[in-house]
Amino acid sequence: QVQLVESGGGLVQPGGSLRLSCVASGSIFSINAMGWYRQAPGKQREVVAFITSSGKTNYADSVKGRFTISRDNAKNTVYLQMNSLKPEDTAVYYCNQVIATRREDPFYVYWGQGTQVTVSS
Repeated sequence: QVQLVESGGGLVQPGGSLRLSCVASGSIFSINAMGWYRQAPGKQREVVAFITSSGKTNYADSVKGRFTISRDNAKNTVYLQMNSLKPEDTAVYYCNQVIATRREDPFYVYWGQGTQVTVSS
């Protein structure tokens, strides 16, 4: 079994920063892409950023220049550095990782449980 555990959410004032982490544990053979999504109250879940196994990144237009996604393959961890936070960034943030548990198995998408980020004065 594979588990993803997120951390780093919380309450921050507008203009502040937070760093989210997402660690995968369990039976892991290989990890492909990793990503962050968010869901605000009454809205659909949307992609925030993702990073490929080769390190190529992609961001939603709303966070470009403010958020940075990175990964540490040795630690099975993906990070999201969030700077210049705005009230509209308030949401539950979810990570996912595309993981194969054995050499002969296909890759599946695993999700974390979500962490609340609230931007408010």
